[in-house]
Amino acid sequence: MAWEFETDEEFQTELDWIDAFVTDEIEPLDFIVANPYDLSDPIRNEILPPLQEKVQARGLWGCHLGPELGGPGYGQVKLALMNEILGRARSAPTVFGCQAPDSGNSEILAHYGTPEQKERFLEPLLRNEIVSCYSMTEPQGGADPKVFTTTAVQDGDEWVINGEKWFSSNARYASFLIVMVVTEPDNPPYQQQSMFLVPADTPGVEIVRNVGLGHQNPSDPDAGSHAYIRYNDVRVPAENLLGERGGGFVVSQTRLGGGRIHHAMRTSGRIRRIFDMMCERAISRTTQGELLSRKQMVQEMIADSWIEMEMFRLLVLRTAWRIDKYQDYKRVRADISAVKAAMPGVYRNVASRALQIHGSLGASWEMPFAKEVIESFHMGLADGPTEVHKVQVARRVLDDYVPCDDLFPTTHLPRRQAEAEARYAEVLERHLGTQ
Repeated sequence: MAWEFETDEEFQTELDWIDAFVTDEIEPLDFIVANPYDLSDPIRNEILPPLQEKVQARGLWGCHLGPELGGPGYGQVKLALMNEILGRARSAPTVFGCQAPDSGNSEILAHYGTPEQKERFLEPLLRNEIVSCYSMTEPQGGADPKVFTTTAVQDGDEWVINGEKWFSSNARYASFLIVMVVTEPDNPPYQQQSMFLVPADTPGVEIVRNVGLGHQNPSDPDAGSHAYIRYNDVRVPAENLLGERGGGFVVSQTRLGGGRIHHAMRTSGRIRRIFDMMCERAISRTTQGELLSRKQMVQEMIADSWIEMEMFRLLVLRTAWRIDKYQDYKRVRADISAVKAAMPGVYRNVASRALQIHGSLGASWEMPFAKEVIESFHMGLADGPTEVHKVQVARRVLDDYVPCDDLFPTTHLPRRQAEAEARYAEVLERHLGTQ
């Protein structure tokens, strides 16, 4: 069996174009565009659409989408390699029409939406004319759907939603929300939830407050894009049910498998950028008579960072390859969970070392490392806590093993020796006799 680690020449040409385009046109926007999701920002609306048109003309718009939805339908390996580049700039996913959570929400609508739902919600979402929100997590139970308390009760031809959701990203900019609620409380735990499409201007949708990450300034009115939402007798028509009653958990898995791979490769791109900063500092800064790069402890930090970064990248790409090969997220669930569990640790380690190598400058707001360290903890919580994914990996791995019923393990050395001696008894007898 041959193993190759090369991208086909035709697609490599596209990756080279993406790399140059992100470097030259999009990375500077991190200092200009406050938030690429804010469709009311005139600066954003003047700069981003012309760039989106260039991407569309190149045939690289919405590459996670199939041809029936206006995209090329790339597999996960190609998407991973693309997202590694896009991860370097905050606005890059929006410019390429693959920004989260809109990309995942569009996959849900494509799979489960009715023709009317697709026309009203999916089509403008794919054109980036509107922004969406995925409202799932709850303040008392995090991302565990088994303990959700937000409910929807049917009242004639409407559903009435009541409850609270936490960390509903981009709700302040969204035209609609996909909300997971309990509709079938008597069902088994993972068949109690349903999904609803809720227009953001529906009466009773209340953003209690917008929450930011620890590196953001809470006094800044534009800071904080993770909403604490209260649903107060929110009425939506019955046709706003997305998928089947009690099928909300199954629907949610549609958006999470590939999305986690894209997120991981975007993070890989960010880690690479941080690593580049670390290396530049090491070969530029002199202390106590020699460059930092000559210090063995600095060399160890660089070596450890490179090893972790490359191992993580290969794990993500292997997982993407397995998704493409088997076309079955369930079969690759352990791989996806492993990627999700590994990501925050590698991210945090490299960012922390880069901060240390930059000294007091690294700890200041004039470099991005403190922000990146906090973001790494966010990565350990988004789309399911790291601990949950490690449990998933362990369970899936252990499913492939058979227990030993004997008192001692099958690999117990005296047992293995006895088996080997019995197998080669004639040979031993000829050469060793009765010795």
